[in-house]
Amino acid sequence: MLELQRVSEREGGPSNWQLDPTELASKFTSRTKAFILNTPNNPLGKVFSKEELELVASLCQQHDVVCISDEVYQWMVFDGFQHISIASLPGMWERTLTIGSAGKTFSVTGWKVGWVLGPDSLMKHLRTVHQNSVYHCATQGQAAVAQSFEREQLHFGRPSSYFVQLPQYIQRCRDHMIQSLQSMGFRPVTPQGSYFLITDISDFNEPYDRRFVKWMIKNKGLVAIPMSIFFSLPHQKFFDHYIRFCFVKVKDSPGEGRAPQASSDLLGRGVGLICVGAG
Repeated sequence: MLELQRVSEREGGPSNWQLDPTELASKFTSRTKAFILNTPNNPLGKVFSKEELELVASLCQQHDVVCISDEVYQWMVFDGFQHISIASLPGMWERTLTIGSAGKTFSVTGWKVGWVLGPDSLMKHLRTVHQNSVYHCATQGQAAVAQSFEREQLHFGRPSSYFVQLPQYIQRCRDHMIQSLQSMGFRPVTPQGSYFLITDISDFNEPYDRRFVKWMIKNKGLVAIPMSIFFSLPHQKFFDHYIRFCFVKVKDSPGEGRAPQASSDLLGRGVGLICVGAG
């Protein structure tokens, strides 16, 4: 795995986290068969720029590598950032499999309906794997997703479009969550896309992600994910002072703002009670 490197210690967004071009190029060898890309990225919330995607595309073409591009959060992009599908770059359609998700696109994560786009030369092999592993998903879910796309075609690009309204809705959730976390001394990384954000917990007296998360669940009823679980063992130590939150619900939704409410309670009622231990 090639992790993104923090290029600045100043607070800000995931644009401060970048691929090192030299290190990235060094990972491509004669044995490399596929490159897995995730943009907008989970858990960081980074939207890869055109320049970054062109670098990846150049290396994939140079080494004859297939790109598997996970773009399930493509409609959740904020602050004027633009999602670019790497398959749209010159020379990449014929070597890219692009993954989409109805669960993320239409906010129905329990339906487990998704799709893959790509050239037939790649899709025929993917269909064989799919047939012998998943077989199919619920017919009703597929029909409902098809109708959702048909409806969206009538509104696409207009204010009434769900794909226009969705990022506005999610961005309000994001901004509320960031304000809540910052008010208590957390250092969140402002995401450019998706409905996840990570925050630095180094300033607390238990800066180890797994113990911090266990403490929150037990004492505050607030759930987060330790960032270290996203990494292989040799790299976990570089990210074990970050945790990931989900901010998918706005504060005035039913059960109003549980995550911000619980996180607001965190400092006010006893972060000092966290046991201090080795990081």
